[in-house]
Amino acid sequence: MRHTRFAKGNPAFFHQLFGAKAALSGGIVRRAVRDVEREVGRDAMIAEVARRGFHLIECADQFVVICASDHLTVHV
Repeated sequence: MRHTRFAKGNPAFFHQLFGAKAALSGGIVRRAVRDVEREVGRDAMIAEVARRGFHLIECADQFVVICASDHLTVHV
């Protein structure tokens, strides 16, 4: 069995988030900032997204994770 090492925080939260069909297929997942702060903390979320090579955007009260390590361009 392969064990995944997570950044500090709640491993079950990260398993659910990054085990989602959208995340596994290179899509987009989002979570409310307040939920992330309650479950794992902002720093742990940022560290885990960075560890995976993904992109994290914070917009209003949502964290949006782009589950791909490809080049990212933001257009206005």
